[in-house]
Formats: sequence, structure tokens, C-alpha cells
Amino acid sequence: MSKRRLPQRRNARGVITLEFAFLMMFGVLPLLMVTFTGVMVFAAQQSLALAAGEGARAALRYGDIPERRANACMAAARSMQWLLNFSRSAPACSAADAPPITVSQPYACSADGSVQCIRVVASYDHDAHPFLPGTGRLLSWSMGESLSSTAVVQLDLGNR
Repeated sequence: MSKRRLPQRRNARGVITLEFAFLMMFGVLPLLMVTFTGVMVFAAQQSLALAAGEGARAALRYGDIPERRANACMAAARSMQWLLNFSRSAPACSAADAPPITVSQPYACSADGSVQCIRVVASYDHDAHPFLPGTGRLLSWSMGESLSSTAVVQLDLGNR
């Protein structure tokens, strides 16, 4: 009876290795990829929120409107530099009116029309530059076209 089991064991060699390989390929690796992508999206959203807030605070510095817009764009760019490096893009802070960093012209605030506000929008297009290859289209249905964050600041223009 033991002679019959011996050939069966020889035929079963490597099965555990194959099962482990399939488990890694179809179980653990996709789970790790989804987790990594989620962490990176969270970090990107936090960086965009910081960039928009820092840009809005920089717009409060004294100067004329073009200086305020340029200051806001440069401060936002410093706060989201890793995203700009990853996407190989550079903001046009001289005009500050094109993504990834958009700084609006002063406009009448909605709460009080007698004061001026500036809106700073920091964005990242994850469809064009996904954190893991192939996840851009996979996540676009749930997250939209791009990640973005907005901050609005009320200007104190004084007597100018």
C-alpha cells in the first residue's frame, strides 16, 4: 500500500508552489496595487488641498494684482512639487490661468459684493499620469477626470 502512495506523491511535487504563485498573482498583488493606489490618491488630494491653501495665503501678500497672482501660483507650486515632478509639468505662473494651478482674477465675493476675492485651484490629472500604469481609466469612473482642490481668499486692497 505504501508503494502505491509513493508514485502519487512524486506526481504532486510543485503543486504547492503553483498554488502560492497563483495566490500571489491573483490575490495579494492586486490587493497591494489597489491599496497603494488609494494611498497615493489620498496623498495627492492632501497635497492639492495644502497647495490651494498656501496659494490663497500667498495672495494676501501686498502688491498689485499680477504680483499677488504670481505669488499664489508659486506658493501652490512649492506645496505640490512632487506631483508636478511626477507628471513632468510646470505651472505657468506668469499668467497663472492654466492647469495645474489656476489663480483667478479678483472678483466680487459672493458673501459681500463690496470686497474682492481670489480663487486658487490646484489640480492633478490622474488619467494622464496614473500612479500605477493602467489604473487611470480604472479609477476615472469613480473619481472623475482629475483631482482638484480650491481655496478662496478675501483681499484687503486698502485704498489702492
